[in-house]
Amino acid sequence: MQGFCPARRLTLACLLAATTHPAAGAQPDAAWPARAVTIIVPGAAGGTIDIPIRLLAQKLGARLDKAIIVDNRPGSGGIIGTQAALRAAADGYTLLSGNVGPQAINYSAYKQLPYKPADLIPITDVIAFPNVLVVNAQSPVRSVSELTQQLKQQPGRFSFGSAGIGQTSHLVGELFKLRTGTDAIHVPYRGSTPATTALLAGETSFQFDNLTQALPYIRAGKLRALAVTSAQRVPSLPDVPTMAQLGFDNFLSTAWVGIFVAAKTPPAIVAQLEMRLAAVMHDPDMIAQIRNMGGIPGGQPRADFTAFVAAERERWGEVIRTSHLSLD
Repeated sequence: MQGFCPARRLTLACLLAATTHPAAGAQPDAAWPARAVTIIVPGAAGGTIDIPIRLLAQKLGARLDKAIIVDNRPGSGGIIGTQAALRAAADGYTLLSGNVGPQAINYSAYKQLPYKPADLIPITDVIAFPNVLVVNAQSPVRSVSELTQQLKQQPGRFSFGSAGIGQTSHLVGELFKLRTGTDAIHVPYRGSTPATTALLAGETSFQFDNLTQALPYIRAGKLRALAVTSAQRVPSLPDVPTMAQLGFDNFLSTAWVGIFVAAKTPPAIVAQLEMRLAAVMHDPDMIAQIRNMGGIPGGQPRADFTAFVAAERERWGEVIRTSHLSLD
């Protein structure tokens, strides 16, 4: 994923912001932002989506000289947060911290969904990261093969947690069951933080956790990493094999977080947002902190991110159809 966009795109964004405002004829656009901006996070505070967004909010607020309010709306696989963002005025003062669950997976996973892709404009990505299969460090399980054997010996006894129904941590767990011919109980939580907390407390047996969420606990010796779902081993866990290296072909799962706005947001404000967010994502400190989390920095131009989101909808749609999964 490209972390930087060409300077020419920034120049075009500036020109677009300057030229589309007079045509729009809306005086409030020129003053944007005249007040605080809210970013709705469809996940729990302190979770995988929340942490990088709070970092972005801090840096964006400093550049805009306005307060950036982070509003956590967890639950229902991101549907609650997405609906909250779409109910707000489409004036650039309410942004959505969209992610792979509600903005890609849900469209195929739910037969009835209260929003559609055309309701939102993708602006740019913030962070991407693979999932990591983890167990409690006190567990006797030390490899994927041992976990598979345990699940086969006692079907239905063990459980796996997730950040919510329809999130990658849920779907990858279901795929693991299908690919290994095992059975385990899915326990959805309202975000990655409570799911990880449950695993640490011994309430669940294993989890395909987001790497950024699990990494501090792996480093602290509280969780044991068995495999990652990326194409290659990750630098932060060089000794942990990929699922492909363990014989699981086509077992890739990369979660991502990005900024979206309602489709009716004025073009001049959309252009300003793209320009301002690109500047934040180019900040060396922002890049360093995201990498320290175990993530890949974002910052794709709007057109590229829009194409990426569309491709993700197709990819996960194929996974869901092939696996015969439904979340309704």
